[in-house]
Amino acid sequence: MLRFAHTEFLWGLLAIPLLILLFIMVSRWKRKALAAFGDKNVVKLMMPEVSLSKPWLKFILFIIAYGFLIVAAADPQVGSKMEEVKRKGADLMILLDVSNSMLSQDLSPNRLENAKRAISQLIDNLHDDRIGIIVFAGQAYVQLPITTDYSAAKLFLNTINTNMVPTQGTAIGAAIDLGMQSFDFKNGMSKAMIVITDGENHEDDAVSAANHARDKDVTVNVIGVGSEEGAPIPIIKDGKQAGFHTDSAGKVVVSKLDENMGREIAAAGNGVYVRATNANSGLNIVMEQMGKMQRKMYDSKTFKDFEDRFQFLLALALILLVLEFFISNRKSVRLSNLKLFEVKEKQV
Repeated sequence: MLRFAHTEFLWGLLAIPLLILLFIMVSRWKRKALAAFGDKNVVKLMMPEVSLSKPWLKFILFIIAYGFLIVAAADPQVGSKMEEVKRKGADLMILLDVSNSMLSQDLSPNRLENAKRAISQLIDNLHDDRIGIIVFAGQAYVQLPITTDYSAAKLFLNTINTNMVPTQGTAIGAAIDLGMQSFDFKNGMSKAMIVITDGENHEDDAVSAANHARDKDVTVNVIGVGSEEGAPIPIIKDGKQAGFHTDSAGKVVVSKLDENMGREIAAAGNGVYVRATNANSGLNIVMEQMGKMQRKMYDSKTFKDFEDRFQFLLALALILLVLEFFISNRKSVRLSNLKLFEVKEKQV
């Protein structure tokens, strides 16, 4: 298994296209400058030792060396051994509302980003529990299957946005049903869901779905995000706010937190309901309740003994840079004098 210890350095690879573009522009400028002196063949005779191909060779070597240096700085590591580890934990599925109403800004910076920040903190505090993520609006989709790879969980979490689900709405019941389908009930582990939503469910019977989950010994907890006063729903275009959503009468739509719905779902799912605020996400209260769940031993395969591999890339980069340094921009005198295909005239 390959991983990078410092992925932030990989952003340096974005400079490669810019360097190539800059080199091409400079090369074109040089050609135009030489053309301004006169006929191309005459200019070549005036500069017999100047090579037109070697600068390209030197640049190619430099770009390859630069790429190797950037990847080496990111510290690639290889997992040399797979181990089967005994863990004791439970299965946790996060059901995150990504409908447009989650962009309302009655929580800072908005409901969705506030929820994502809380989930990220939750992942940081997990140890041996397995976690999965489902996103939903008018439909529900599995964003991350149940896993113990917390790094992958945070990576997938960062990509979540309101454009992921094309059908608008808030189908909490469909999300709970999909969560039930995603669990492996044969492993006998305790299972729970955390629904994070503003509670405006208009699509299905979420309470009935929570009842079904409770019958299967799956706890359904609900965290309500938003406020009872509500806030308008921004329209985002090209990353910028472009007004607010309006109804058919032209009035600005105000999205309000439906706490009654959240309480009903939590009660039906034998879980707890907590309202999130800017100061408290509510996840700590839910996790306290989940701490009472029974953990079960399970097997987990994981890579151990990761070894650094940056040395090889660094060595290659240094070799290429030394080679580039010793390549001259001038033609080789011996090669220039070697005319294999020149036909000599016979003397009479």
